[in-house]
Amino acid sequence: MSNSVFVPGHITGFFTIENHEIKLKNGSCGAGFLLSKGVKTTISPCDKLIIDVNQGDKTVIDEVLSILEIDTNFKITQDIQLPIGAGFGTSAASALSLTLALNEFLNLGYSDELCGQIAHMAEVDLGGGLGDVIAQTGKGLVLRTKPGAPGIGEIKSFNENVFIGWKTFGRIDTSSVIRDSHQKEVITSAGGKYLGLFEDDPSVENFLDFSLKFSQDIGLMSDEVKNLIDYFNSSSDILGSSMAMLGNTVFAFAYDEDVLKNLNVENLNIDELNNIGIVYD
Repeated sequence: MSNSVFVPGHITGFFTIENHEIKLKNGSCGAGFLLSKGVKTTISPCDKLIIDVNQGDKTVIDEVLSILEIDTNFKITQDIQLPIGAGFGTSAASALSLTLALNEFLNLGYSDELCGQIAHMAEVDLGGGLGDVIAQTGKGLVLRTKPGAPGIGEIKSFNENVFIGWKTFGRIDTSSVIRDSHQKEVITSAGGKYLGLFEDDPSVENFLDFSLKFSQDIGLMSDEVKNLIDYFNSSSDILGSSMAMLGNTVFAFAYDEDVLKNLNVENLNIDELNNIGIVYD
């Protein structure tokens, strides 16, 4: 019998890099939000190992299978519903949904927390986002207050009812940024400042304000991203707009979906803040 697990995409607004020699403690603090789109992994019976991914390659899947030391035959189907490499946490969602789905399909008996730790280790091994996995175990707007994998790091979730417009202009190589010593120092200094301010008053307005200031401080904003953010923020009906970390992507919040639909932005995608989280099917 087949089973599926959906894990929402995650966009970070601002963050710090908290490296540690122990993989499960390696991570980040910061704030971000979950989308209603993400990655759905389905495991089905099969007489040989088949991997079917609708975009990208199977690097994340291979890493998870290696960590779990699984050589059983089955079919893995992944529906990645967001652009990869553009700041949507798709590699983390891929790793976490796969681990949870395999745990259920093979009756491994792992806790959800342990599955999250396995997915986090896969992300660390591959140089992916350091805080996406634990954030994806939350709901809505997510504050990461302690770095690390699920069960080690700590998060707080805030449910909000907002619509999100986003447009991506391409990739940013996450691993090259988080492994650059100077860039890490700049990011962590700016991120720590806004993290402290947000913890004192965790509102949607402050999240958007601090995200924009953070993205300006760290200097990774392309001209395309800057121009679109400026356009979004010129509208009084937009709550705020900033850059996805880490991706050449812009997001904007609005309470009314029609506000986003009526903007003159080609190829604008409209989503909802995910106040549900992980879904098992």
